[in-house]
Amino acid sequence: MNLPKDPYILLSYINTKLRNEFHSLDDLCQSLHADYEELTSSLASIGYVYDSVKNQFIQKD
Repeated sequence: MNLPKDPYILLSYINTKLRNEFHSLDDLCQSLHADYEELTSSLASIGYVYDSVKNQFIQKD
């Protein structure tokens, strides 16, 4: 599956998927055949990190 290239659109897309369909980022990556490092790096570039407790990407402090 082709994920959105724009990091802000990607953020919205991934957080929606995590909220509605997946119990973890690992599950999402596995199901969508997404590269974990590429995804987290793209979102880190706009100041977001994955919070496993909240199961969503949140802004860095």
